[in-house]
Amino acid sequence: MRIAVTGSIATDHLMTFPGRFTEQLVADRLDTVALSFLVDDLTVRDGGVAANIAYGLGRLGIGALLVGAAGADFDGPARRLRAVGVDTSAVTISATRHTARFVCTTDLDQNQIATFYAGAMAEAEAIDLAAVARRHGPFDLVLVGADAPAAMVRHTRACRSGSIPFAADPSQQLARLGRAETRELVTGARFLFTNAYEAALLRERTGWTEAEVLARVGAWVTTRGGDGVGIARRGTPTLSVPAVPVAEVVDPTGGGDAFRAGFLAGLAHDLPLDRAARLGCAVAARALGCAGTQEYTLDPASLPPFAGWGALPTPAADFPAATAGTS
Repeated sequence: MRIAVTGSIATDHLMTFPGRFTEQLVADRLDTVALSFLVDDLTVRDGGVAANIAYGLGRLGIGALLVGAAGADFDGPARRLRAVGVDTSAVTISATRHTARFVCTTDLDQNQIATFYAGAMAEAEAIDLAAVARRHGPFDLVLVGADAPAAMVRHTRACRSGSIPFAADPSQQLARLGRAETRELVTGARFLFTNAYEAALLRERTGWTEAEVLARVGAWVTTRGGDGVGIARRGTPTLSVPAVPVAEVVDPTGGGDAFRAGFLAGLAHDLPLDRAARLGCAVAARALGCAGTQEYTLDPASLPPFAGWGALPTPAADFPAATAGTS
């Protein structure tokens, strides 16, 4: 199964402040805030939703094509992704901008102050997915992940006009999307991915009820943290899949991306939806127990037996076309 993953490519700069932000705030001076925090550590990690999902697919033997925009500083992250089987040849490299940056400082109470610099991601709207498909396809599925909003809309239109199955994963960009844009991103998706909060926000953004959303998508996959995953389809009972217990959550960032990678890998092996979701939960659990969104390792022996992964063959290197069990 040939999968293309579109969306953000970023570098995460994560810092820890050994105090509390609230103790530095002066109640009657909040109109002119000028604060500086001396942090104890800085961790720089590769990130971005598309890169995270492609990484997980690579770890599971599915060499996805990564489609997005990055800066000239993407060379190191690209080498690491290629080392696990990700095809980075369709990444657009900006001549003037750095790769997107997520800069976040966390205090002792887990409060966070964060800034996101879009950088090269702003150029993703110039990517012609139809041209990418002609050079690198055909694709059995395109995941349209969080990206520059114009890029997300353009990729969705390219999939519909080219009759390419796609999965809609608007994620954190829902907050920036208007009603028309959100409806366009959802309509015709074979899969719609949200977490529980995003599911409510998507209904608000589209103005549609759950039934109206389900009339326009093949399956709506909603992650619910420790409560597992729900898979809703029109006219059938919702499938509920339990989460995989995690002894210690080291880093919650990227758990949803890891789930998507496992779920899509299950589809690539023609697993039914519930087993694909079980595999996704198992991969998410591995990611949650590791610091960094692209640091965990996977092998069949490391996944719970119920995921059904151990009995699956290793995909061929030339990615033969296959039809996923999605209906």
